[in-house]
Amino acid sequence: MTDDFERMWADLTPIGRSAASGGYFRQPFLGAETELRAWFVEQAVARGLDVEADGVGNVVAWWDPPVGVGSEAGTAVLTGSHLDSVLDGGAYDGPLGVVSALAAVDLLRSRGFVPGRRIGVSVFAEEEGSRFGLACLGSRLAAGALSWGDARELRDRSGVALPDALSAVGLAGESVLSLADVGTFVELHVEQGRDLVDRGAPVGIASGIWPHGRWRFDFAGEANHAGTTRMEDRADPMLTYAMTALAANKQARLAGARATFGRVEVTPNGTNAVPSRVVAWLDARCSSDEALAGLVEAVSRQGLDRAGRDGTSLEVTAESVSSSVVFDAGLAASLAADHEGGDWPVLPTQAGHDAGILSAAGIPSAMLFVRNPTGVSHSPAESAQMSDCLVGVSALADTLERLAQGGAR
Repeated sequence: MTDDFERMWADLTPIGRSAASGGYFRQPFLGAETELRAWFVEQAVARGLDVEADGVGNVVAWWDPPVGVGSEAGTAVLTGSHLDSVLDGGAYDGPLGVVSALAAVDLLRSRGFVPGRRIGVSVFAEEEGSRFGLACLGSRLAAGALSWGDARELRDRSGVALPDALSAVGLAGESVLSLADVGTFVELHVEQGRDLVDRGAPVGIASGIWPHGRWRFDFAGEANHAGTTRMEDRADPMLTYAMTALAANKQARLAGARATFGRVEVTPNGTNAVPSRVVAWLDARCSSDEALAGLVEAVSRQGLDRAGRDGTSLEVTAESVSSSVVFDAGLAASLAADHEGGDWPVLPTQAGHDAGILSAAGIPSAMLFVRNPTGVSHSPAESAQMSDCLVGVSALADTLERLAQGGAR
């Protein structure tokens, strides 16, 4: 198992890595991400797995029971994650789950395990939403949470339509993977925080996912000369945006929530010009759906109040909203107790995942987290120790073995 995991990890390490920052640029349907999907297919074929791919970049490699071994419809066990990254992201977010799933299959085979149910290793497309702005795009389509008719209208920052981006890498679009045969989904992921460091545990189990979303804030004002326009004569949308960003920080702190303006576009973006327009995207996350709605409403209200004083305007548009997810409690408890040293800790996560989409679609789902020593994610500083990764592979293999032989959850 150690050799298999380390070899695969070495294969992936250079792909899409920036020589300047050490971070990763693996945006969907571009060079690095396309290379990674091809690598995954090669790994699956080399293991004799049956590869199923759809027109939007989702891929599943199936390990089928032997001929004559029954496998009831709707009981397949699915694992895996994604291979795309945020801009200048870390190495582990997504790929760790994919590589661990393949290594878990190798470990099960080395044990002589024969599955009584289908086991699938999945790669879902555009999980991060880093190109088309909608997180978990591939799993939303596969789960029926998003229609192709709506998805085909998505555009990236350069104005490229999703169907054109797919066509450019040989994908047809529209045809989408079916999850009808999936009875359980288990996703392994690097932890995106320091909870497991504080608990001294290499692996943890997710109890659920906070509700979260992305909102577009359009601030409009009047372009003018930075030198000749008196301060009292300005309609500067940058001021309105700045106050709104500060309001988001304050409201999130008061609510014990999360609020981040991480992307901003300014027009005309000149050093010596008052902007005419500022577009900013708010990422907000709270412990409940009601709290999330209240947070966004409070931030929007303060932004609108400020716009009235600045002589600007503000329009807020929800681009992607995911409700709270509570993972299958029985499955989580079973995973937590599934090792010799005692129960793995169970903890919530504030990050969105494909597992959340499948869970919301009615598929019993669970997540395994692998300890992150830095606690940093979506950054080149994201990290995991090899020894912890191998514990994660073993925990995942144990879970798949129990679920695929039809044992109780």
